[in-house]
Amino acid sequence: MSISDIAFLEDLETIVIDRLKDPAEDSYTARLAKAGTKRIAQKVGEEGVELALAAAVGDKNEVIDEAADLLYHMIVLLAVQNLGLKDVCDRLRTRHSSP
Repeated sequence: MSISDIAFLEDLETIVIDRLKDPAEDSYTARLAKAGTKRIAQKVGEEGVELALAAAVGDKNEVIDEAADLLYHMIVLLAVQNLGLKDVCDRLRTRHSSP
């Protein structure tokens, strides 16, 4: 992963937060958020299962597509919980440094 990949994830997270703060009618993110946390969590679960199934059958393109969907929906879920990728990275960093 490159610095530009990390920057893209930060940009995507910023776009998601902006769409939650100022929802546009044609925004999937805004419609998803309006449906509520339960629906967003449901989407995270669905995408996780679809990713696992794609991996089980060995379809690399499908794995990439489903991983992208899962990551996007996870970013939305974090944002509506007033959390972000930094919070997740901080937790992973803490776990990594623990014995």
